[in-house]
Amino acid sequence: WVVAVPNDSTIQSIKQLKGKRIATELVGYTRRYLKKHGVTANVEFSWGATEVKPPVLADAIVELTETGSSLRANNLRILETILESVTVLIANKKAYKDPWKRQKIENIAMLLQGAILAEEKVGLKMNVPKKSLSTVLAKLPALNSPTISHLTNEEWVSVEVILNEQVVRDILPEIKRAGASGIVEYPLNKVIP
Repeated sequence: WVVAVPNDSTIQSIKQLKGKRIATELVGYTRRYLKKHGVTANVEFSWGATEVKPPVLADAIVELTETGSSLRANNLRILETILESVTVLIANKKAYKDPWKRQKIENIAMLLQGAILAEEKVGLKMNVPKKSLSTVLAKLPALNSPTISHLTNEEWVSVEVILNEQVVRDILPEIKRAGASGIVEYPLNKVIP
């Protein structure tokens, strides 16, 4: 969780938030954090889309962020990180002994793990001439083997693969030079191995 302010704000420190309006979903923690630093501010609950509130509806925000891309897209800069957190699923031991409840808990755990795994992966889809297929496939580090589908043009196939997001920028030019075209990169919601 970070405190963020507009890029053009004169606010440079937490102390300068005194008397300011701060929007967040983390109201109680934010108030305690500010109090610990001797700052009294108007901390208001935000019902979502917190990043769009400054500068009109708030002077600053406290928001959960991983990459900061949403903050940058809304012309905000991070003033300070106030809390680092991780996702944890905790189950009551008695509830976990009940087979029906255990199944529900395990389903939730699987979906959470799938969402966490998807954060670092992307899907890549492309069209490849059959004559270039082996060259393109050799350049694709895949979760498993790629999906290859036939196209109406019998000389071409469609290739779809899931990869680590970090490798995409390096291999895109390589697979393009190897013969792939119509290359589409897309985000994933969940990856369930």
